This record gives sequence, structure tokens and C-alpha cells, in this order.
Amino acid sequence: MEFHVEWFDRLASTNAYLRDCFSQGKELRSGQIVAAREQTAGRGRQDRKWLSAPNQNLCFSLFMHTDAALIQVPSLTMATALAVNDLLRGMGIRSAPKWPNDVLVGDRKICGILSERAERPGLPRAGIIIGIGLNVNLSSEEAKMIDRPATSILIETGKARDLNQTLARLFQPLEHWIGEWESGGFANLRKTWTEQAGPIGKPLAVHDGDLKKNGALAGFGDHGELLLQTTQGIETIWSGDVS
Repeated sequence: MEFHVEWFDRLASTNAYLRDCFSQGKELRSGQIVAAREQTAGRGRQDRKWLSAPNQNLCFSLFMHTDAALIQVPSLTMATALAVNDLLRGMGIRSAPKWPNDVLVGDRKICGILSERAERPGLPRAGIIIGIGLNVNLSSEEAKMIDRPATSILIETGKARDLNQTLARLFQPLEHWIGEWESGGFANLRKTWTEQAGPIGKPLAVHDGDLKKNGALAGFGDHGELLLQTTQGIETIWSGDVS
């Protein structure tokens, strides 16, 4: 995949910008990336806000054309998490992907990912927009102001990073893991994902709104869905917050 990057000083949301471009009929190529040095109205799962001060964090969205069914989109998010994890481990950061769409260092979030399917009447292929928010230069003081445990590349390594260079370093792992997904779906990710997000048997609690289920990780289904071993047997979980 060849990446084409367009930087903006300020955007409300890189995902929303690409979604508007697609819906308005603008021509987008697979590999089109929109990145913002400041994001004022980004969002994550369950409409949580994801804001970024100027030149602080890496906020960007990647567009892809796809023939994949909607059920396959979650595992593309997981492929992206594996790519981010490769980048961070290459910096000496002991990170790990967390189902379904985060990357953590210990129990602290360093990256969140949100994928959306986009369709337009008259087009034979749909689009997928993958939004990535990676904490790069977030300080310890700023991390303490977030309502959930958070960290950054700066906090973990003691070194500030250039956002352009950080994005460029992510291209190779993105190309690799998205290529794996395109050629074989979650089956091509399962071994690495299970090794990095496991181990099997790890105690888990899954929260979905007011509903909470306790159990142990039994593995992942054909499309990346979480399999939870409970006292009633194995339950299939498609969405929720895992702790």
C-alpha cells in the first residue's frame, strides 16, 4: 500500500473530515491519510472525546477501499493495533494491544483506534476509515488530567518525538499488518494477537453499558470477537470495555 499524507494544522476530527470527503463524492485513494497537528473534536468508542493540543499527539485517519463485509471491519482495527504495537516495541516501550481497539502500556492507554465503514450510492466498493490517536508528547502532568490512566511515548522514553517522523515510522508496520488482514482476515492475525493480547485463561471483566460479565479469556472468534469463558459456558462478545 502506498500512503499519501495530507497534514492540517487544525481539524475537528480527521475521521469526520475523511467521511465528509467520501460522502461528498471526492476521489479518495486507498492509503490516503489525513493528519492534524491539533484535533478539537475527535472521538473514540462510545462517543468518548479524544482531544489533542497543538503538536502534542499523533492524530490521523487512513482511508481504504474494500470489498470486506461489515463483520470483518473490527479485525482491521486489530490489525492496526498490532502495527502501532510494533512501532512502540521498536522504541523499547513494553506495550500490548487490548481488545478491541486500544494499545496499552501496563494499564495505561497510549493509543486508541476507531474504524468506520463508509458507503456511497453508485459506488461498487465501500470505504473504511481508520482513525488513530497515539499519545506522543503528552506530559505526565497532562496525563494526570485525563479521566482514565494514560501514558505517552514521551513519558515512557523521556524523549519528545517529531509527529511527521513518528507517522512515517508507522508506515511499514501498517503496510505489513493491513496486508495480512487483506489477504486472510483475522486468521492471519490470530496467532500474534493472541500472544500479545493474551494469554488464554487470563481473568477478564467485560462492561457493556450497565451489563458486566466476568470470566476468563477463551480465545478469539473467526472475525476477532472475544470468547469469554464463564460459569455458563463460552460467550461471544462483540463489543465492550475489558478490564
